[in-house]
Amino acid sequence: MTLKVIGAGYGRTGTLSLKAALEQLGLGPCYHMLEVINRPENADAWYDAAQDDGAAADWDDMLQGYQSCVDWPAAHFWRPLSAHYPDAKVILTRRDEEAWWQSMTKTILANMLKTNDEVTNPDRVRMRRMSRDLIVTKVFEGILEDREHVLAAYRRNIREVTMGIPKDRLLIFDVAQGWAPLCEFLGVATPDTPFPRTNNTQEFQERLTNRLATEANANKQA
Repeated sequence: MTLKVIGAGYGRTGTLSLKAALEQLGLGPCYHMLEVINRPENADAWYDAAQDDGAAADWDDMLQGYQSCVDWPAAHFWRPLSAHYPDAKVILTRRDEEAWWQSMTKTILANMLKTNDEVTNPDRVRMRRMSRDLIVTKVFEGILEDREHVLAAYRRNIREVTMGIPKDRLLIFDVAQGWAPLCEFLGVATPDTPFPRTNNTQEFQERLTNRLATEANANKQA
């Protein structure tokens, strides 16, 4: 099994909905940040990859068993991944800038602004080391509360992906567009079911709250 689709869009651009859509189209399993959360031992490999922009990463091993990838951490490595898998198509998810900023501030950035002292679970420590290094440091240069700075990074990624991937290999996609552009780009039949919509701000916050509560209970029982 080899990678057939590479997601190059930032988190909070509908990446979990796209994951569900790709899996429904037979292009799964699809790698997403949730895969790292569920298997925190994989965080170390992504952290190591971030230290040299993926130059020494063993992509075949890290993505073994997956046909597609979206969201961070994989989206950060769209350049080396697209070179390593030259036949894979690239999907750049994007959304209205203000809607993206509002979603980011209430979810990922809010979580990243918490101190490391709040994390005691060893697996969460590994996960947080990777995500803070990649998202906070590499993507946003340590600046998370400056709207224009964060949006500049968002715009830069869109510009670089658009310039770096041939047009016939790239789909710039807003999940609000639904099945039609995605299925046409991938050359697959359009399902007769609604396009999946998931992981809105409330769902993200509830998932994080539940995970932290589970970890807190586990620590009490340890």
